Amino acid sequence: MEVLFNKINVRDLLSSADISDPSSPLSAPDLRLLINRLESHSQSIKAQVRSYLLSHQPEFSSLFSLCSDVVSRTDDISEDFNGLMRLISDCPIDVEISRAVSDIDKRTKEVKVKKELLGLVTTIWGLTERFRTTKEAIRSGKLKFAAQELRELKVAVRLSDSDGNQNEGEPLVYGLLKKEWHESFEEIREVLSKFVDQAIRYDPKMSRVHVKYQLGAHGTEVRLFEVFEALDVLGLLDYGLARVADLMIKYIITRVINHGSPIAFVEELSKDSENIVEAILKIEQSSGHGVENQDSETIFSEIILVVKFTCEHICFQNAHWIHSFGRLTWPRISELIISNVLSKVMPEDAYEVSNFQKVIDSTTEFENALKDMSFISVSDSTEQRLSNFAENVEVHFAAKRKVDILAKARKMLLSCNFAIPEEHIRKGEIGSSDSITKDPSDHIVDLLFLSDRCFVSTAASELMKLVHQTLQDVCMSSARVALELYHAARDALLLYEAIIPVKQEKQLDGINQVAVLMHNDFFYLSQEVLGLAFQYRSDFPDSLKERAVFLDLAPRFQMKAEDILQREIQVVIYNLKEAIDGADGFQNTHQVQQFQSAKFSIDQVIFILEKVRIIWELILSSSTYYKSMGAAVQSVLSRIVKDILFLDDMAAEETLQLQKLIIMMLEGLSPLLGSLSAASREMKLLETTSSCLDDLLPSLQKVRKLAELLDMPLRSITAAWESGNLFNCGFTLAEVKDFIKAIFADSPLRKECLWRIENTNF
Repeated sequence: MEVLFNKINVRDLLSSADISDPSSPLSAPDLRLLINRLESHSQSIKAQVRSYLLSHQPEFSSLFSLCSDVVSRTDDISEDFNGLMRLISDCPIDVEISRAVSDIDKRTKEVKVKKELLGLVTTIWGLTERFRTTKEAIRSGKLKFAAQELRELKVAVRLSDSDGNQNEGEPLVYGLLKKEWHESFEEIREVLSKFVDQAIRYDPKMSRVHVKYQLGAHGTEVRLFEVFEALDVLGLLDYGLARVADLMIKYIITRVINHGSPIAFVEELSKDSENIVEAILKIEQSSGHGVENQDSETIFSEIILVVKFTCEHICFQNAHWIHSFGRLTWPRISELIISNVLSKVMPEDAYEVSNFQKVIDSTTEFENALKDMSFISVSDSTEQRLSNFAENVEVHFAAKRKVDILAKARKMLLSCNFAIPEEHIRKGEIGSSDSITKDPSDHIVDLLFLSDRCFVSTAASELMKLVHQTLQDVCMSSARVALELYHAARDALLLYEAIIPVKQEKQLDGINQVAVLMHNDFFYLSQEVLGLAFQYRSDFPDSLKERAVFLDLAPRFQMKAEDILQREIQVVIYNLKEAIDGADGFQNTHQVQQFQSAKFSIDQVIFILEKVRIIWELILSSSTYYKSMGAAVQSVLSRIVKDILFLDDMAAEETLQLQKLIIMMLEGLSPLLGSLSAASREMKLLETTSSCLDDLLPSLQKVRKLAELLDMPLRSITAAWESGNLFNCGFTLAEVKDFIKAIFADSPLRKECLWRIENTNF
């Protein structure tokens, strides 16, 4: 049968010669041959299949018989199943079985519920009896037993600290039991509170504490020890001791700490047979001591006596009770000691910090004694409040000093009004810078890294005094104090930058002394901070030598100084520009009205520059005054030259008027130019960069030459250009040509001169 399952390859039916070219189509004879061969092959397959079936006839017969039996049995099973279904539908036994099972389950649950209810009733009865027994114990004075019962009953009635009402799904009776527990708890708490108040009493008038050990109420005797045991069992120990602790601090501890002189304690005990019935602690005035003897050691010893009395006669030497009492009182006691004792002996100067070590030692001994009595925890460092404060006294002192330094600096800066003293104003009116440099006033300061001096505000000079004083303290302080004081010095310097520019902001928009004073202050501070580290570094504590840096502030202040100065220069230049704008480009000055307008503008320029000179020459250093005033004057001269050379037509009379205006301006500026020359000579004496007015004011020589050109013949102007004189004064070829065209009419001579000028090479 393999032939049935093998694929027939059509090409195998053809001869090799017939399929020599697989891509060529088959011819008709080939197709007929292929059909014949396929038919022959099909007949062969059919013969093989028939032969196979005949040879396996018994097997096929058995297989067909087996299939027939299976079908017959399937029909029988189907008939039986249909009969069963008819039987079930006629008599539903499953319903009866389900009903019986449901009934059994119901009765079982009823029995279980009755058993649970019986158990619940038994439990409730038992709890009710225990509540009754507890209340009887409270009334009979068996407080510890009652407390233990209440603690167990709290668990039995499923009561937690957060429970307020009955929980959802809980039996109503549990809500009643919880209410019963709360009533019993309130009753025993009230009883215990009354016993504590009865046992421990304070007499503020007699200054004493009275402790009574045998207590009684309604014929019942109770011992104070049992009262505290009951409070401890119920978790109410803090509640019971709270009032005791509060009154102890109020009437005893506070008096010990705040009393002006040492006091003495007298302890009295009353015994009955072998037991102590009463204990009394009285405070008496100690004789023979003055207020000056009331130091921290004395106060600590007096507090120790009070704590010992409390441990022995109130807490019965129970470590847990003592620590509970200490936890209630120690935060307030330590705060009182810090604020009323340690803070008052805080060092005021850096050299006094080392003397505070005695106080640190006594504070440590005091807390160790409290630890030995279990009054404060041995392991919890947070309870060492006094030691932490005393050991960090350097930090407290440094923090206090830092606050004081910054407060002083802030007050100083806010109160400074940048007013120049009258004597300096009078000197400024004279116009002599020598009188300023020789003035011994604190307002005149030397610039450390420049051979120059300048005028500074009171704020800057006083601020640097404060910084120097602070850094001197740094040299004498410990590492921690030195670090805080170093930061205080830096912050004080930064306060100037934060306060003064904001406070004087409005003044920076006008021409006044505030802006240049502020510039000087920032420049002076930048120079000073450069020298601070070098001046004090060698005396700084070793840990601070690498951290103390002031150099980073110098570029910051210097940049701020430059910004303020440039802003003020721009304000001056703007005012000068507005004044020159009134001249209307110096046009038609041969007309009376235009000439007067131009003359007024020149007068305004001279007035503004003279005002600026009086302020700047007095306040600024020579080099800064020289450069800043030069920038302002140069802006004026260049603008006037530009406006005049821009005129495209000038009459002969107009040129004379323009010449007159230029001469008048130069005469008005002569004092200012004289001050610049003096500043230049002073800079040369101080061995700074050599300067002259021609370098500072390139337009000055050009203005002077322009005044000459306005009254000069054409040939002379041409000769001046050919000789290079005009070029050296700053004139350009275009300016000279336009100037000639504006003054002289068109003529062969003008053409010749213009040609000569154009063909002149330098």
